Amino acid sequence: MTEPAPKPPERAHWMMSSIIQEPIEQYIYDLLPPRDEVLAEMEAEAARRRIPIVGPAVGRLFQLLARISGARTVFEMGSAIGYSTIWWARGLGREGRVIYTDGDPKNAEQARRNFQRAGVAERVQVRTGDALEILSEQKLESLDIIFNDVDKEDYPRVFRLAVPRLKPGGLFVSDNVLWHGRVAEKQGELASTRAIQEFNRMLYSSRELFPVIIPLRDGVGVAVKEPL
Repeated sequence: MTEPAPKPPERAHWMMSSIIQEPIEQYIYDLLPPRDEVLAEMEAEAARRRIPIVGPAVGRLFQLLARISGARTVFEMGSAIGYSTIWWARGLGREGRVIYTDGDPKNAEQARRNFQRAGVAERVQVRTGDALEILSEQKLESLDIIFNDVDKEDYPRVFRLAVPRLKPGGLFVSDNVLWHGRVAEKQGELASTRAIQEFNRMLYSSRELFPVIIPLRDGVGVAVKEPL
């Protein structure tokens, strides 16, 4: 008697099968080493409460970018419970600083507890409020990395604010730039899709940036600001 095929593993909620083939995506995540207790619990909570997080594959990319760039200051836009913040902070090292921003005080309070447990609290400055307004308060050319993960309709506004505040040689990193594959539509049906399409055009037409889109998860845009 032929044995039934094994049941495929349950897909994590952050995985996006519309971007790359599901077996390849599963393979990438199967390769990852286990996360520590704090990150694992945050992943479980995000799945339970449907909190959008970047997931561990993108998190590792962020930690790598922070390490190889030698960054000291990361400005994070749309931090939620602080999952991606922890990855950035661990990449920066003890002398670095991540500016966490989120509009929900409850998220910010929970994030503070997560930072304490993860051992990165001294590297994170928590700011509660509108991320775009907080970014506008930053000095020009003062930030090594800006991570953009706010409401998608705001992405073009983020571009205009972020680039002048990024140091030459700094990184402008954005999540969801492939937006479940909807960016391939000639004219996006949703306002969010049209905004990301416009944002991607702005990235690639800018003379100040050298961008690339990495088709990991929902698409990660990484652009370096050209030196003066």
